[in-house]
Amino acid sequence: MEKLSQQEEETMQVIWKLGQGFIKDILEIMPEPKPPYTTLASTVKNLEKKGFVKGEKLANSYRYSPAIKAEEYKQKFMKGFVNDYFKSSYKELIAFFAKEEKISADELKEIINMIEKGDKKQL
Repeated sequence: MEKLSQQEEETMQVIWKLGQGFIKDILEIMPEPKPPYTTLASTVKNLEKKGFVKGEKLANSYRYSPAIKAEEYKQKFMKGFVNDYFKSSYKELIAFFAKEEKISADELKEIINMIEKGDKKQL
C-alpha cells in the first residue's frame, strides 16, 4: 500500500468520516480552505486508482466509499513511518517524543501499565 499525499490523506479522512458520498458531499465537509471541486474530483479519482476508495455509478454521477478501513491505513502508515524514521524501533519513536517533551512520565507509566495488562482497548 503506497503512502498518500497530504491532500489525499485529508480527503480520505473526510471519506472515512462520511462513510460514502458524492464529490459535493465530500467537499461540504472538507476543512477550510476547501479545494476547488475539480481538484477534489481528481484527488478522489486518484484514490480510486490506488485502491483506497471505490466508486459506484448512480445515474450520471459516482458515489464514493472507502475501500480500506482507516485503522488498516493507520497501521501500515505507522509501520512505514517507524521503519523510515526510527530504524524500525518503536523504542526510538517513544524516546524521540520524550526528548521533545511531547510525552510526560505519567503518560509513559500509563502506557507501560496498559502493555503489562495486555489491554489493547485502551492502547
